[in-house]
Amino acid sequence: RRPPVCPVMRDMASAPAPSVSSAPATLSNADILRGSVVSGIANAFINGAIQWFLLRGKAPIPLSVDGIANDQHTVLGTAVPLAVSIAMILTVVAYMTLKQPKRAFMPHVLWLTLKHGIFTFGLVVAGAVVWQKFMGSVPVSLATAVVVLGVVAGIVGGVINFMTIRASLLRAA
Repeated sequence: RRPPVCPVMRDMASAPAPSVSSAPATLSNADILRGSVVSGIANAFINGAIQWFLLRGKAPIPLSVDGIANDQHTVLGTAVPLAVSIAMILTVVAYMTLKQPKRAFMPHVLWLTLKHGIFTFGLVVAGAVVWQKFMGSVPVSLATAVVVLGVVAGIVGGVINFMTIRASLLRAA
């Protein structure tokens, strides 16, 4: 076989192959936490902006009302499907973007997705019911509603990202 004539091609032919992944071999809890905080902040801003566009022109908006069963749209009522959808979507996204060795998607992460959705539903509904019990009807401005929904989205995004990555990584025994 003839060596390449071009000096660049000759250097490339003799150079070692670059590493396919520049990701570290293992992630520490601090690394996972750092990434989860970034994910939570991004989710807070993105979902806050989306909620601003969806809720504008509807102020004042009730944060909660005196009855659990009602036909009014409330901020905490909106927070429940928002949090559950974020939890389930981010579980899959966090798993798919994980570059380290990880568990198989099919039963593990599928079950994890359902578990995170149910966990988030229970937590947000319980928080909203306790708030409604002690605070009653509380009308808020559009800005306050957006901040509350952004904070809910940010906390759910960060916590679910952390839980998903921790549960999906294959740890060396």
